[in-house]
Amino acid sequence: MAGRAHAAAYRAASTVFGLDRPEIRLVAVADVNTALAEDVRRRYGFARAEADWRALAAAEDIDAVSVVVANELHRELVETLLAAGKHVLCEKPLASSVADGQAMVAAARRSDRVAAIGYTYRRSPAVSAIRDELASGRLGEPVHFAGRAWYDYALDPLTPMSWRYRGGAGTGILADTGSHLVDLAEYLCGPVREVRGAVFATVVPERPVPAGPTVGHVRAELTGERSAVENEDLATFTARFAGGAVGTFSASRVAHALPDGLGFDLFCGNGSAAFDLQRASEFAISGPAGEGRRQVFAGPRHPYVHNGLAVDSPGAGHGTGDMFTFQARAFLDEIAGLKELPPCASLADGLHGLRVLAAVVESARRDGGAVEVA
Repeated sequence: MAGRAHAAAYRAASTVFGLDRPEIRLVAVADVNTALAEDVRRRYGFARAEADWRALAAAEDIDAVSVVVANELHRELVETLLAAGKHVLCEKPLASSVADGQAMVAAARRSDRVAAIGYTYRRSPAVSAIRDELASGRLGEPVHFAGRAWYDYALDPLTPMSWRYRGGAGTGILADTGSHLVDLAEYLCGPVREVRGAVFATVVPERPVPAGPTVGHVRAELTGERSAVENEDLATFTARFAGGAVGTFSASRVAHALPDGLGFDLFCGNGSAAFDLQRASEFAISGPAGEGRRQVFAGPRHPYVHNGLAVDSPGAGHGTGDMFTFQARAFLDEIAGLKELPPCASLADGLHGLRVLAAVVESARRDGGAVEVA
């Protein structure tokens, strides 16, 4: 799913914003699942499909690579690609451990290539508009960020075992979409300095073993065997930001009938704002007059919309796929030395995110005790 989103984004990147950018060549897609690699190659117009990612590292005709694989594989791929002189955009979370994240940041510092992490929702026109309102001072200082990442993809007990359900505490929903939620909170409110009150729960303790490769979250042919789930289906915690604001966070992959329930409410001294990914092209906001919130449709006066959408008129709407396109365009622009778009988050930003998640895991281990973020 995310791999297709990156492939589609590179195909669409040449269609958005100014036309003065260098030409984009879609060279190769690599996946151990060769049928999937060939499917994505044909759908999005890449020249060839590879069965081994190392072919991309060795290829002289490839300059930039998106790494969209299981979290525990990120370090090896990113380090190898950077050493081979490739620019790298790595999906979140940066790695499966802080130690691996530190090694990846060190590799990026040794390289002169662009090394970025895919915090895609930073490219939301609505989220960026709320951030602009904060920066202008009209909302006042943040007081309370209440965020949720609620999904239903793991509610079905017949959803087969995959890498998403292995790895220990903190590698489940907390790492999967909780990492996006933490980044959104810090994107708006500044760095988290302390977490406490963390609680994890595993609702589906075992999952069936698939007979072959799986794609996404769908059912598959099964072997009849079952395997224990090693990480959390639910995670909740509270946080204190460096600026003094409080954060409350809830993440779930067993939220009934919510296929994509990422959202937040932000309360500030002079106003408030809210965003819900299921209504991606709008947001709610209130000001100091206290007359209540008004719903705003993202339009050309908000970030990314003007020339970022084929239909860039107010209220026309957009989806998550467009955010991947904006992210790909920003990544390629940074490689080209262009400054029009904000750059992607760095691997150092991703490492900080890992440290926040590690603090949440430690808080859960201490039965909700307070833990400072390193």
